[in-house]
Amino acid sequence: MLLRTRCNLSFILAEPTPFILILRPRSDANQWVAHQSYNLAPGVPAVEFADAYGNLCQRLVAPPGAFSIYTSADVMTAATIEVAPGAPFVEVQHLPDEVLTYLLPSRYCESELFLDMATEIVAGAAPGYDQVARITEWVRDSVRFNPASPYSHMAASDVNERREGVCRDLAHLGIALCRSLCIPARIVAGYLHGLQPMDLHAWFEAYVGGRWYTFDPTQAGPRGGRVTIARGHDAANVAIFSQFGPPLERQDMEVSVDLLDGAL
Repeated sequence: MLLRTRCNLSFILAEPTPFILILRPRSDANQWVAHQSYNLAPGVPAVEFADAYGNLCQRLVAPPGAFSIYTSADVMTAATIEVAPGAPFVEVQHLPDEVLTYLLPSRYCESELFLDMATEIVAGAAPGYDQVARITEWVRDSVRFNPASPYSHMAASDVNERREGVCRDLAHLGIALCRSLCIPARIVAGYLHGLQPMDLHAWFEAYVGGRWYTFDPTQAGPRGGRVTIARGHDAANVAIFSQFGPPLERQDMEVSVDLLDGAL
């Protein structure tokens, strides 16, 4: 399916403000970026680089006053996500070098705290994909997905205690549970066609059966129509903007995802 994604950001800045943005999707095995636009108002010099996770980052200094970022991308992506019940657990000694980092605890995913809990949740499930599916189902059933959640900057332990959160919070808990079982897991930030209410979205991927699979505790089934912007250990690595200096006076964001080809 061909999707057009848009994310427009506007700020009121009190002084020149450095930003690092992650707003531009890149083509890979799962998506093809056919066209995209990226406009800054007022125009300022920007430098793009790839971070340690391969995400395309834009670095700039915004001037005082009103500053806006207008982005759009036409992306071909799958209408469904692949599922693989029975895909086996990959022993740590056989994991690719670049995957090993996603076994480690991180700022928002304190996996060292969750071994006993994860073991109880996956009891009876075959090691690998079936364990991750069980974890995803448990998070969906046990933690309320609330896009208007009043809580912010929660780690997985906070989410487990409060049993409520936004999409990234549910993803953090799923990741922590997976890593506690030595299943590599990472967060993904991007767009989901048909998400209600529409916003940028977060889910997670787990490495089983020799590859990465998509899991989303906020959705009842394996929905496709996803456009990835960034991947990382947790939300600290996939923020669409990081601003440095005094707090922002105001920010506004508009997000849309439209189907262009008429085919689901």
